[in-house]
Amino acid sequence: MSVVPATQEELAVIGDRGLKTNSAARHLMFTRWKQQQRKEKLAAKKKLKKEREALGDKAPPKPVPKTIDNQRVYDETTVDPNDEEVAYDESTDEFASYFNKQTSPKILITTSDRPHGRTVRLCEQLSTVIPNSHVYYRRGLALKKIIPQCIAREFTDLIVINEDRKTPNGLILSHLPNGPTAHFKMSSVRLRKEIKRRGKDPTEHIPEIILNNFTTRLGHSIGRMFASLFPHNPQFIGRQVATFHNQRDYIFFRFHRYIFRSEKKVGIQELGPRFTLKLRSLQKGTFDSKYGEYEWVHKPREMDTSRRKFHL
Repeated sequence: MSVVPATQEELAVIGDRGLKTNSAARHLMFTRWKQQQRKEKLAAKKKLKKEREALGDKAPPKPVPKTIDNQRVYDETTVDPNDEEVAYDESTDEFASYFNKQTSPKILITTSDRPHGRTVRLCEQLSTVIPNSHVYYRRGLALKKIIPQCIAREFTDLIVINEDRKTPNGLILSHLPNGPTAHFKMSSVRLRKEIKRRGKDPTEHIPEIILNNFTTRLGHSIGRMFASLFPHNPQFIGRQVATFHNQRDYIFFRFHRYIFRSEKKVGIQELGPRFTLKLRSLQKGTFDSKYGEYEWVHKPREMDTSRRKFHL
């Protein structure tokens, strides 16, 4: 139902006292004011466009809007891909055997003790996203006992989904056999049935993997951990892609399928699941909550001193 703005004559009849007590009159006056604002803004845009067209190449460059991302505080550990030291570290770190194609990923996905329905379904759906992954349930076993069994069965990574109040709230990712181990806070979990306009279930094709904005040394390590979960040879015929997008230290995971509408137009269709991760700690070696040596631990009071400072 469209609302006709009040005229000056109508507002004069209502009076100041009527505006204070009549919500409909206040709404009409506010609508009229918003419409006037939109007209003035549109007129200013048209005027600026004409001026730029008249100046041509001499027109001043368009101002870049300031955002938290492009005003980010510079981090000394920002990685340069052409740095020889970075290349040497990559050739000798725990993931070198994967990137040298000496090992193939084999993933074990498990949960905390006595998981509930959402956690179980998330694990099952993750196993359809990550090739060569297997879901097993804890049955009361401690992680220290599970890890040696994983190594003996030649698993390369262990994923543990934790929960609180029947909702997944944490993820532990441990690279085997020598680590490292990352602990993430998990939030905004959406299973496939909870995603609107989702596509059909994913196929068994190996997906592509996209890693965005992992720019620091710490972020580079986390990106390599995620990359080592997926095989080297994506099957492009499956048109599936897994994305880990880092923005302001929040890692957004999405799983999509490309939809080719024509030779020039392409779209994406989300398949699910989706969730958001926030790094809490990075530990050397495999999981050890008592005697583990930590490379990095998130300390909010000490580290989160500026909204423009990020760690990944």
